[in-house]
Amino acid sequence: MKFQLRQLEAFRAVAEAGNITRAAKNLGVSQPAVSRLLSDFAKSIGFELFERRRGVLEPTSESRYLLTEVNRILDSLDHLEDLRRDLTERTAGHIRIACLPGFATSHLPKVLVEFLRDRPGVTVTLEPDRPERILEWIIGEQYDCGLTDGFAGHPATESQDLYVKSVCILPKGHALANKPRIAPIDLAKERLIHTRRDSRFYYRLSRAFADAGVEINSLIEVRQFTTACTMVAEGMGASVVSALDAEQFRDSGLVIRPFDPQIYHRLSILRPATGTRTPVVLDFIDAFVDSLTPFLAEAPPETARLTS
Repeated sequence: MKFQLRQLEAFRAVAEAGNITRAAKNLGVSQPAVSRLLSDFAKSIGFELFERRRGVLEPTSESRYLLTEVNRILDSLDHLEDLRRDLTERTAGHIRIACLPGFATSHLPKVLVEFLRDRPGVTVTLEPDRPERILEWIIGEQYDCGLTDGFAGHPATESQDLYVKSVCILPKGHALANKPRIAPIDLAKERLIHTRRDSRFYYRLSRAFADAGVEINSLIEVRQFTTACTMVAEGMGASVVSALDAEQFRDSGLVIRPFDPQIYHRLSILRPATGTRTPVVLDFIDAFVDSLTPFLAEAPPETARLTS
């Protein structure tokens, strides 16, 4: 059995209007066109669609059952058209984001709130985990994008690198708070809270101290910058962290100063190398990058010795 979409629309329009004249007007076509569509549809299904009662066309007992299914089909098509429009206008869709734990509790929620404000049809899955797990998910195309660090490259992924400036953070009222910039020599006697010794950021930090002839006076080794920020805000030690993470704690009383020499925390936005390029995912990535603009290096620091 073959029939056309316009036949279904004509059938429903007549069932709702009770006569061909009103149905034709509602559909924006001629009365003969509606009559022809109904006739062809009745032939294709093998029974009469309507019977006239008191001057009104009413569905037959068979076509009442058919009408329920036709309504479901046409409603689904209407929903499909709404979805197509939303996707074209980038106001609908689902984004699966894997990220570092620090992002999930600090910067990223604010970015998502702003991003979703004008996109009521967009939903999000946000999953924080360690860099190794994020890479596995992106390779397996389980997530649309991953926000990670320490990424060394993989043929099954595409990546965009961002370089976040670093700052020195001190407790409120610290003796170094009156200095406009902080250098390794200033921190020679300070107990430092720093990232793990196997991280690339620690490598850059320790090299900056070594070049200044200063040893890092280690107090606590942490995985996340946010942990260091929390501890320093509570008055314990000093730290050098990404400017992005420090900003989230400014209202906690942290003293934030530029760190010289400038070192960078490299972030990577990962995507599967294959698969669809959903417009709403690309829009989110653009929004995320824009949100980092105040904290990024003005130019890619590939040639800077402390970023290798």
